[in-house]
Amino acid sequence: MAPVVPSPRAPLDDGPERWYEDGLGWATVAGPPLALVTGVRFDVLELPAAAGRGVLRRVGPATGPVALAGSRMRLLVAAGSAEELPGLLDWLEWGGIALDLSVLGAGGRTTAPLPPGRGGSGAPDAAVWLRAPVPGREVEASLPALRGAPWGGGGAPCLVRIVAAAAAECHRVRLLSTRARGPVAQQLSPQRFASS
Repeated sequence: MAPVVPSPRAPLDDGPERWYEDGLGWATVAGPPLALVTGVRFDVLELPAAAGRGVLRRVGPATGPVALAGSRMRLLVAAGSAEELPGLLDWLEWGGIALDLSVLGAGGRTTAPLPPGRGGSGAPDAAVWLRAPVPGREVEASLPALRGAPWGGGGAPCLVRIVAAAAAECHRVRLLSTRARGPVAQQLSPQRFASS
């Protein structure tokens, strides 16, 4: 009997796009750099890294997946959250205040961090996961969402809590950077009150 030789195996495509597309079911756009499509499975709340660190301290692990790209932090939130952000900021009484807070929703793209355990790209501003999504699980059910929204599961972190913390931390970072530039040269005239 002749020995049976197994058929050649297909080469393993171990690229990052396979990790995102096959492991997480997320759409990618070829790069460089590789990009993730927003608005389908998730949206991205983006803020300065200093403010993002404050959010992570306040909220803890309930933020869901978090990436860092240069001086910007990206928190993944439930798809559809981008449309809710302006009204949510108004409701939280942050409307009209300049915040360095943005959101990517339908039709957007964000740079894909390398999957965990892979060597870095060497670029100083390359996107990296601080809290990576876990393949093989339904990631979207764990993303921050509005309670009662059709895309928000009962166990998902509360989007309102994340946005409130993000707005407060963005404002704090802005105030601290203004103070670091020097005192505001503003003289207030003394108030005189008439007595009766």
